[in-house]
Amino acid sequence: MSRRCELTAKGPMVGNKVSHSNIKTKRRFLPNLCNVTFISDALGRNVRLRVSTNAIKSVDHRGGFDAFMLKAKGPELSPKALLLKKAIEKKIATTAAPEAAAS
Repeated sequence: MSRRCELTAKGPMVGNKVSHSNIKTKRRFLPNLCNVTFISDALGRNVRLRVSTNAIKSVDHRGGFDAFMLKAKGPELSPKALLLKKAIEKKIATTAAPEAAAS
């Protein structure tokens, strides 16, 4: 499994481990990834993704999973998340169309 967030595309970074005697050796800084189940109100089901803790905070800040996915940019999302985004957009568009016709 790749060490990349499915929502924000955060991945490993490279840097130096510096010892007390100032010897520098290469190391990797890995993102803090968690398996999280988000609730999608538009789709009416739970969605399980592997995301960073920073992404969990961003989802809460933007007002939930559906709102985050609608604002998210395509290149940042994983293929699985892109499919979810398209499904959410389609579902919202179909529910908004009958309401507009009724007005």
